[in-house]
Amino acid sequence: MPVDLSTPGPESGIAPRLAGVPMGARVVVAMSGGVDSSVVAALLKRQGYDVVGITLQLYDHGAATGRRGACCAGQDIADARRVADGIGIPHYVFDYEARFRESVIQPFMASYLAGAPPIPCVACNQSVKFHDLLDTARDLGAAALATGHYADLRHTPDGPELYRAADAERDQSYFLFATTREQLSFLRFPLGHLPKAEVRRLAASLDLPVAEKPDSQDICFVPQGRYTDVIERLRPGAAEPGDIVHVDGRKLGRHAGILHFTVGQRRGLGIASGEALYVVRLNAHTQQVVVGPRDCLLTRQIVLRNVNWLGPGLLGETAVGVREVHARVRSTQPPQPATVSADGCAMTVTLRDGEHGIAAGQACVLYADGSQRARVLGGGYIASAVPDHPTVTRTNDLTTPLSQ
Repeated sequence: MPVDLSTPGPESGIAPRLAGVPMGARVVVAMSGGVDSSVVAALLKRQGYDVVGITLQLYDHGAATGRRGACCAGQDIADARRVADGIGIPHYVFDYEARFRESVIQPFMASYLAGAPPIPCVACNQSVKFHDLLDTARDLGAAALATGHYADLRHTPDGPELYRAADAERDQSYFLFATTREQLSFLRFPLGHLPKAEVRRLAASLDLPVAEKPDSQDICFVPQGRYTDVIERLRPGAAEPGDIVHVDGRKLGRHAGILHFTVGQRRGLGIASGEALYVVRLNAHTQQVVVGPRDCLLTRQIVLRNVNWLGPGLLGETAVGVREVHARVRSTQPPQPATVSADGCAMTVTLRDGEHGIAAGQACVLYADGSQRARVLGGGYIASAVPDHPTVTRTNDLTTPLSQ
């Protein structure tokens, strides 16, 4: 039976009221059309907030319009509108295509062609959702902007603190490292303490039409999960052929463009060899793809650029001695023990166990410890990675900042 959302429901502990936001205040909810943001909007409406739903039109929907499992596709806008109509809140669609193209897609292509595949979801959060959309929410008189992200945001007397979500499989803190303290003070993540299964159950109990909708799997502007197709369509002729070279200097073959390769890749190299070879470096200046054995991929020391510090104190204060942290260089892997030292806005991270296949352009996120609910201390983009193998030079050195 549908839940009556016309009046505030009792405080149940399932979804805590928003910290620092008085009851009845206006709250803008970023509605993607998925189950998570839909549940946020419904719960906040039920609790008595003046909820306004906003959906962003970010790109030329084209082939992605009706595709299931996509994020921000045309169907998502229709789904968000259906949810808003069902729970009785105003809903607006804003055309952010030009901003998204300039802030996310263009830098994505530039980084990829430089041999440093970036993380567009971080750039989108940093430059569109938590910048432009946040400004729009303020213009609408909102006291907060709420989203369906799985992260634990705690508002304390010392300011906002970001922690890993309760659901380890859904934790999105890795993608939020670039969010500033000022932005976090205006943001709310009501689902950070809930497991995904409970969110699905809530969606069903609230009779939301997206309760069974699959989660998005791909990057929104990559229709079939193939980055190269998007780059070749938007920038024809960008791929330049070059040599495939062994770390010992031997030329092993030719390739059609470094954009077809990623550091750590083993399959699809297009060369015949008696040994297992991996891509260990992409050189955008010479268009070389450098390959070698797996031990060439091991890296323990990385240098970060564009560091955003969310931990206690200021970034420069971490330069006193060496600070012990836990570092995460992939969203799918747990943080590992590491040490950091800071020099101005640059930071060097030394991984205790090392990591295989680290490449420039990726993110390194720092946590206070290795626990599931650890605090996010900040993070940055990998400018360079120093491999352990003596025959491999510095990997994809990007000390000259790319636009993010």
